[in-house]
Amino acid sequence: MNEARFDGCKAVIAMVVVQCIYAWMAIFAKEAFTEGMSTIVFIVYRQAIATLLLLPTSILLNGGKIDHLALGVKGFSLVFLTALVGPTMNQYLYYNGLDLSSSSLAAAMTNLLPAVTFLMALIFGLEKLKPKSLRTLAKVFGTLICVAGAVCMALFKGPKFHNSKSVNENWINGSLFLMGSIFCWSLWLILQVSICKNYLDPLSLATWMCFLSAIQSSILTLFLEPNPNAWKIKSVLQLISCLFVGIFGSGLTSYLQSWTIASRGPVFPAMFCPLMTVITTIFGPLVVHENLYVGSLVGAIAVISGLYVFLWGKTEDYEIKINSDEVDESTEQDGVQSGLHESLLIDRQQDVESHQQKK
Repeated sequence: MNEARFDGCKAVIAMVVVQCIYAWMAIFAKEAFTEGMSTIVFIVYRQAIATLLLLPTSILLNGGKIDHLALGVKGFSLVFLTALVGPTMNQYLYYNGLDLSSSSLAAAMTNLLPAVTFLMALIFGLEKLKPKSLRTLAKVFGTLICVAGAVCMALFKGPKFHNSKSVNENWINGSLFLMGSIFCWSLWLILQVSICKNYLDPLSLATWMCFLSAIQSSILTLFLEPNPNAWKIKSVLQLISCLFVGIFGSGLTSYLQSWTIASRGPVFPAMFCPLMTVITTIFGPLVVHENLYVGSLVGAIAVISGLYVFLWGKTEDYEIKINSDEVDESTEQDGVQSGLHESLLIDRQQDVESHQQKK
């Protein structure tokens, strides 16, 4: 029981770490694009570096064997689709949306992930609503508060929402790219539930996704960036950006998210997405001397409050799972003890019959 609750705390810590990495990853990616690096090439390098990290790690942790990576046709098809929807298309759409619009709009759109994932989870039956349950209402209102707080932060902090007198074509296209990214991201979280349950452990899944995404992105690059010069890394900053997002942005975060999804479901990691905006709001003035607005501060408080309310509501689901596991374990132990008792009775009966036959 205590160990299970400790795993719940580890899941929270893991998701906070993921959002910290995402916050810094956005900074590195934006700098790389500013220096002219292709978005799709950036994704190829990111996934290739992550694969080089995860594959040997996965093999070493399994005693040098590779049988844990084995997949049938159905399992491979599902993992291939997950890699295409998540690391490949989600990142391609997000980076292009970021490049065409602004970081403020990207932050606002990304923070819609909890609501979209929650709705998808309801559709796929991974989340259940109990209208008379206080904790169910907490999950719903916690999600709404998170989204409202995140939008508040973007509206009050983003200069484009106040100073722009017209909306250009790039801004509209950027919005569409970002919205498509959100739906891909949500579906990616949903698909991982079935894979972790039936086919692969989280580390093996992360390894397969990064490997397949590197191949998929490379094929897309042949069509989107036919110029060989697009593959050149032209500065130290671009190299550092590729290494950071590959090792931490794809390698570490893919594993942490898959592990969390396997234990807590797809909505849980999505709810932590607004923390990236909060982290940027807090550390922005300290690191790059950005102005801190009252609206941003209020929005950050709302995000943290909404997240806390959601986690309180989500606790009910986790407690039910813990109790179910304990019941199953108790039933199994009772079955073993009952089997031993029956075995002893049979042995005793056989001894009695053997003794009577000797007489």
